[in-house]
Amino acid sequence: MIARRRRLVLVLGIIAGVAAAGGLALQAFRSNVTFFFDPTQVAAGEVKQGQRFRLGGMVKEGSLVRQAGELEVRFAVTDFKREVPVVYRNVLPDLFREGAGVVAHGRMQADGSFLADEVLAKHDEKYMPPEVARSLKKGETRSGI
Repeated sequence: MIARRRRLVLVLGIIAGVAAAGGLALQAFRSNVTFFFDPTQVAAGEVKQGQRFRLGGMVKEGSLVRQAGELEVRFAVTDFKREVPVVYRNVLPDLFREGAGVVAHGRMQADGSFLADEVLAKHDEKYMPPEVARSLKKGETRSGI
């Protein structure tokens, strides 16, 4: 009887330990997930203030503004329906240019601009991040482009 009770306590302890470890792993995974949004979703308010996310779309033609002698760059990301102003204070990737696909990681600021801490540009003429391609395809069908 005592041996049976010990085994039951041991099994319950193992199950509780595995459940706690699984819960902690799930919590860590959830906090590291970065969601993808396009400018239309951002404009619709689907992003919470201060939430980190990935903003994807095309760099709007004529929107790139650089200050001489400074790293800060401003540009707009568009999905051909809406656009979001982006501020980036670092060196842009070599392939970054207006009219090209881009994914920026960061968060929205109180003034409605997106403060990016990382900017990724497509690496060749055929590649575009899948989320950006889907978003732009939806925007083109909606706007008749």
